[in-house]
Amino acid sequence: MERKITFNKSAIFVLAITLTFLSVGAAIADGAIGWAALKSSGHVALLRHAIAPGTGDPEEFDVKDCATQRNLSAEGRLQAKRIGDRLRANGIDRPAVFSSQWCRCLETARLLSLGPVTELTALNSFFRDFEQRESRTVALTTWIKERDLRYPVILVTHQVNITALTGVYPSSGELIIVRRSENGKLKVVDTIETRIETN
Repeated sequence: MERKITFNKSAIFVLAITLTFLSVGAAIADGAIGWAALKSSGHVALLRHAIAPGTGDPEEFDVKDCATQRNLSAEGRLQAKRIGDRLRANGIDRPAVFSSQWCRCLETARLLSLGPVTELTALNSFFRDFEQRESRTVALTTWIKERDLRYPVILVTHQVNITALTGVYPSSGELIIVRRSENGKLKVVDTIETRIETN
């Protein structure tokens, strides 16, 4: 006796839509939108420095002395290296890299191993001097508006700077991909987390 197999067209349609959303969701979760944007003109990546345990900096903070600062942990150094690996794996292998003058940012930027790192005071933290929030944010916004963005640009900075500029509160090592429109306005197009698994 032959058994006739019938297909429910509605069920097939729902399944197809579900699979589409799952694949799109996976791409978004993997940062596909952000990587593609960063490789196109008019975009920058704001990178919060890698893992540096604690909050703020000691009272004796001196920007020229790493011993007076909060610095990357061993996990943070590994995270920074893996962020560099992930950038290269997504075709970002020769970006212009700029960094805050804080040691944890400079070390993060250098461990990316993507080329020379240029210090940029507009990326410096204002956590200890919140009155600098507006002037520092205006300076960074102006710099981005005037920068040649035909090629990928990575800006390594701090949580407070990124949040003031974009409204996003990034985790350590998180990339915030921002688009500069023709009128100079900035818009977040994607965020890419770079958490590392530890045993």
